[in-house]
Amino acid sequence: MSDAKVFDILVVGGGMIGTALALGLSRQGWQVGLIEGGDRDTLLQAPAPVEGVADFEPRVSAISVASQQLLETLGAWQGVVAGRHCPYQGMTVWDGDGTGRIHFDAAELQARALGTIVENRSLVRALFEVVETSDVELIDGVQVTGCAQAGDQRSIELADGRTLVARLVIAADGANSRLRQWVGLPTREWDYDQQAIVCTVRMAQSHRYTAWQRFSQTGPLAFLPLATESGDEHFCSIVWSQDTEEARRLVALDDATYTAELERAIERELGAVEAVSQRFAFPLRQRHAKDYIAPGFALVGDAAHTIHPLAGQGANLGYGDVRVMLEELAKAKGTGLSPAHELVLARYQRRRKGENLAMMAAMEGFKQLFGRDELPLRWLRNTGMRWLDGLGPVKNRIAAEAMGLIL
Repeated sequence: MSDAKVFDILVVGGGMIGTALALGLSRQGWQVGLIEGGDRDTLLQAPAPVEGVADFEPRVSAISVASQQLLETLGAWQGVVAGRHCPYQGMTVWDGDGTGRIHFDAAELQARALGTIVENRSLVRALFEVVETSDVELIDGVQVTGCAQAGDQRSIELADGRTLVARLVIAADGANSRLRQWVGLPTREWDYDQQAIVCTVRMAQSHRYTAWQRFSQTGPLAFLPLATESGDEHFCSIVWSQDTEEARRLVALDDATYTAELERAIERELGAVEAVSQRFAFPLRQRHAKDYIAPGFALVGDAAHTIHPLAGQGANLGYGDVRVMLEELAKAKGTGLSPAHELVLARYQRRRKGENLAMMAAMEGFKQLFGRDELPLRWLRNTGMRWLDGLGPVKNRIAAEAMGLIL
């Protein structure tokens, strides 16, 4: 242990959330290490230009304006906009079993966009480009094999035999966080018995820089607009949440049959599906850590909470964690407190836990509302959607809060 390198803070997990947090903490003057299992060269590799649906990454994120502002302060947004990204000015949501429909428009909010669709790997690459010129010490290409308490510090064991020590370890290692399990922070979990099917399609009509979402009894379908290097407006990323058995049936279909099902499901809102990429399916499970903190330890992002993708808020909740953690650790730095001080971590948990739980509860409420077919509920949701669509100030306030816009 005496030969172990000591950091102020070690962030484990170099994804969209962990890398952003490491950058922000380093800028505050903390000695920060970032541990990532992937290797630096792969993470920095630029994607090939788009020639067809297979050239997009299947996993994308809808980055809110608030998250964009955070990434701008970290110097990473410039790299995002230098690559493929698609700001969307509109969002249309409707009930596939009724007549209710709501349209949100950035112009009504006096904003350039409601958000930006970015491929996950492009966002990570933009962050790592900034890491390259920062004071963050990147420990890449190696897996973490253990985490233990070492007096008033935490030790991290690596697969190559190295031991690293930090006053504070922050786990950003995803929904199935091994660090969370090793430290012994329990979670509340429930299975939706649904899977999210993701793929990329080319449509006959332009997406019109609009995100489209249709709700049905078996789950929501989202068409998220994508942009190519040449400005082609016909590509969309699909996130189709369906009951598990139905999702398995859809994934097993041949491309022609699947595209026909997809056209029917989206009600041919963008015309015919001209091409479809390989399909991937991910089981949907809601998960929330009962506590985000332990002595010398904290959870951020999916390691702390996972949420149904129907509102596209997963990444933005993670960036909310980053923003609050940076604020609390900046206060600690200014007052000479340890980054692992119990009051510092307690404030982080108090500020984030309630907000995350509220969003998770709202998403569960939406899912239950649209997942039931009783006539009174169907009438209520369709009447409510039509009523809300006509109330500009109320509708715009909801959009502003959901997308992180400031009115």
